[in-house]
Amino acid sequence: MNDFFREDERLGIKLPFLKLEWHQYSSEVQEAILLEWENIRGIIPDRIKEIENQINMLQTRLDHEENFPISCELNTSIAHHASVINDLWLWYRHNGAAVYKSHT
Repeated sequence: MNDFFREDERLGIKLPFLKLEWHQYSSEVQEAILLEWENIRGIIPDRIKEIENQINMLQTRLDHEENFPISCELNTSIAHHASVINDLWLWYRHNGAAVYKSHT
């Protein structure tokens, strides 16, 4: 299955990476890809929870930070983590079967 998914370092999950059009894969391969995607999707809520915990720790530090440049860095880091969460939710809502089948 590694041929069909690539690790996204920013998101911390594997994302689909198809070299062919969906209809060019056999039904068995399509089924295997969709099964793997469902396994990956199942990891996303846990990944989001990890990042939320990181945001909470950064927010706690920010609440007590008096140095303005450091507080700006903390805010930037919080925004980055929030962006990752947003992208993870988009991928979580991505229904592989519907999208892939729409190409056939």
